[in-house]
Amino acid sequence: MTCLPSTTQKKLGLVIDLDTCVGCHGCVTACKGWNTQNYGAPLSDMDPYGADPSGTFLNRVFSYEVTPEDGPAQTVHFPKSCLHCEDAPCVTVCPTGASYKREEDGIVLVDEDKCIGCGLCAWSCAYGARELDQDAGIMKKCTLCVDRIYNENLPEEDRVPACVRTCPSGARHFGDLGDPNSDVSKLVEERGGFDLMPEQGTKPVNKYLPPRLKDRLDTAPMIPVAEEPKGFLGWLDKALEKL
Repeated sequence: MTCLPSTTQKKLGLVIDLDTCVGCHGCVTACKGWNTQNYGAPLSDMDPYGADPSGTFLNRVFSYEVTPEDGPAQTVHFPKSCLHCEDAPCVTVCPTGASYKREEDGIVLVDEDKCIGCGLCAWSCAYGARELDQDAGIMKKCTLCVDRIYNENLPEEDRVPACVRTCPSGARHFGDLGDPNSDVSKLVEERGGFDLMPEQGTKPVNKYLPPRLKDRLDTAPMIPVAEEPKGFLGWLDKALEKL
């Protein structure tokens, strides 16, 4: 069994804005690309162009239609990956010590040299955030792009997780959620950020910002400005009718 650190110096994590996520899957693609080309074993794909493709992803986006009591139906896009929980059961259940939580920044990682692919960590994760890579035979999960955020060879603006850097709608934010004065902590405070499934008691570091209610669109019937187009537009209409 692996022990969790009693405290961590930072709580690095993501804040995801469900109000501005458009479900484009740009974060999924960027995550797949970065983590296939860099950290650890590549993320495998099986029969990617066949009738039943499958593969390993560290980040996925789910879409739901919800109907609030006091608002119209709306579509909510819900990205999900490892939440880097403070009380991470995937760490304490690991029999080889492959799963561990870093004391310096709170990131939960997998030592691929120690992982035996037993699946206990996936079984213990309440969020389904771990996937067994069938090709490599080891468990994979979001690393918060740990090989990227500390890389001084990259420009400062690129030292964030690939999903954050790529998001076209600015729905993903990265920072130290253990610092109440950080931008991400202020954002959570201002927008009423929440934990995913807090009843599990895992104290996830990642937070979600709730979607705002959408206004109803009540419009009067459109009234034509003219009974029949005249001048050039009238000629054009008649010409098009003959085509």
